[in-house]
Amino acid sequence: MPNKALRILIADTQHTHRIVLERLFNQQGYFRIVPVSDVQALLTLVEYGSEPFDLVVVNAGLAEGALDLHDFILYNPQVRHAMLYNVQQIGLSPVPAVRRSSLHLSHAPLPDLTALRRVTERVDPPASEPMQPWGRSLRQGRGG
Repeated sequence: MPNKALRILIADTQHTHRIVLERLFNQQGYFRIVPVSDVQALLTLVEYGSEPFDLVVVNAGLAEGALDLHDFILYNPQVRHAMLYNVQQIGLSPVPAVRRSSLHLSHAPLPDLTALRRVTERVDPPASEPMQPWGRSLRQGRGG
């Protein structure tokens, strides 16, 4: 069951991309989503928000070179997890091992449902079946 309290920010200049991504998150049970269309709105919400975003999904071309989105997201304490999509392979600094699990890079022009599920499983892991304290299930009756 998804954690309905997760805060998700989607940043893309194309309205249709924002709508598609928001609907894909809605299909997974996430509804606290803020879509923004420019880098200034992204910066304002991330920097001046009262609580961190659990997931920030950003088109890598959003800043058009005015800001290094990769490093901004990687080192910002207001971003717990992030996905940069439409990423070009050149010009990215290496991701430190301590941050690799929280930054997801995609070369796809727009992530699909499968890609978003992979990311949300890291952000909001599915609850597993509860185990007995001794690590195995109870057996009914006695074997002969």
